[in-house]
Amino acid sequence: MKPYGALLTLSFIWGMSFLFIKLLLPYAGPWAIVFLRCLFGVLPLYAILFLKRRDELSKKQPWKALLIVGMLNVTVPWMLISLSEMKIMSSTAAILNATTPILTSLIGFLFFSILLSNKQWIGIIIGFVGILILLEFNVIQLFGDDFIGIGTMLLATICYGIASQYAKKHLNQDSVLVVSIATLTVGTVFSFLGMTLTSSFPSSAFSSLTPIVAIIGLGIFGSGISNILFFYMVKEKSAEFATSVYYLVPVTAMLWGALLLDEPLSTNLLFGLLFILAGVYLSGKKKVKLEYN
Repeated sequence: MKPYGALLTLSFIWGMSFLFIKLLLPYAGPWAIVFLRCLFGVLPLYAILFLKRRDELSKKQPWKALLIVGMLNVTVPWMLISLSEMKIMSSTAAILNATTPILTSLIGFLFFSILLSNKQWIGIIIGFVGILILLEFNVIQLFGDDFIGIGTMLLATICYGIASQYAKKHLNQDSVLVVSIATLTVGTVFSFLGMTLTSSFPSSAFSSLTPIVAIIGLGIFGSGISNILFFYMVKEKSAEFATSVYYLVPVTAMLWGALLLDEPLSTNLLFGLLFILAGVYLSGKKKVKLEYN
């Protein structure tokens, strides 16, 4: 039952993360938001590591795999999500984020020797119909000025899908705590470089209570604790089980967005959510897995 408790807890934490990103954007740019959430997420984990798990540091670590997962599960998608929320509502971002399990299954088939059932293929198709509903069937906008928003969110979910499958294959025998610390450290370093190159330092991020609360929520909870919960589920169950958290996240994110940000719950938003969740359900059905080459 522990993985299911982790799943429920993570859904509440990540449901709030989209709200915190939206609240932080007036005070910090996308790279600065990634830096702050990584830094404040990883510091408590280092304290836990040094207090309770020092022996983990002496073990040989798969640094190449940790670097790849850190880039694809933290640095790049978190920057893309922050960039997306500059143009779209937090609830829309959360719904698009829910396509992650669908893309995780598709990526598993294409690159990780995982066979998909007929139900899963139907689920993938239904999920993409949900995306089309959110786009109001105007796919052309993805290739124009509206790419930053919906397009960048879809790129973020592709990164999550690749990272989940890659972590299951290459990091399944490693400590959840060490994997979480390593990937957040990668995110901290590379987001600092991105922030430096774009001269987007968060000079006003600590100017009032709102951004401070958002930083704490995104950092300690939305990054530190959530990363431990996510990799714990990948290790104990599967990449598909871990990414099924996206069933619940858009619902909580929509509620918070409506209550605290006055974001409207439009018809295409609700129908898009229903189609995407139906696709997630079907695409997450049990599959046959071939041996890795």
